[in-house]
Amino acid sequence: MRHLSDEELLMAPDGDRHLMECEACRGRKRELEDAVELVREHREVVDPIFSAGVARARLRAAMAEAAAAPAGETLWWRPWQAAAVGALALVCTLAIVSRAHRRYDVPSPRLTPGAARAVDRNALCNSELPKNQVVPADLRERVFQAYGIAHADPRKYEVDYLITPALGGADDIRNLWPQPYVSTVWNARVKDELEDRLREMVCGGRLDLAEAQREISTDWIAAYKKYFGTERPGR
Repeated sequence: MRHLSDEELLMAPDGDRHLMECEACRGRKRELEDAVELVREHREVVDPIFSAGVARARLRAAMAEAAAAPAGETLWWRPWQAAAVGALALVCTLAIVSRAHRRYDVPSPRLTPGAARAVDRNALCNSELPKNQVVPADLRERVFQAYGIAHADPRKYEVDYLITPALGGADDIRNLWPQPYVSTVWNARVKDELEDRLREMVCGGRLDLAEAQREISTDWIAAYKKYFGTERPGR
């Protein structure tokens, strides 16, 4: 399957057939949208004079002027040239930082496909299971190592159950991943809201337990949008 380019992803509507079938492209689209949102939050720095497009054009002009200068001649950059380079660097840095901090808003399907216990709806709903259980320290460390996060700050991540125990999720490393608390809008606290909503629907007889487990483990962000009727949390 051919993956969409970044430009195609940004233009594609949420109902695009390819996006519905390709998890990798859905994840990349979210990364791009979050990067755009982060840059938009810093518009006072990069707009309107020092937008990415203007910065690139000015940087190319400065490089061409430097290349045309006689050998041995020092060419001092004009203020606008330095500002253009700075603005371009800022935009690139914001995009890189945005991607780095948002790479764990959804788990790796290879590392965390999800795992559930054998339990029926009545037994589950009549129990007093906590939404999440405390993950032992050694298991937490194994999860961080699997995701390549060295010296993880526990204040920034929740080692979260993909399928929450309150929906029959298993105590299994295949059901755990390091989910950020604050570095993305799709954070651990937002997922908690979805877990509560799904359990309420399952125990109220409005949603099949197996379906709830499947949806939250396949794409929890898509499930949030579906059951809360919004494209972004808090709206």
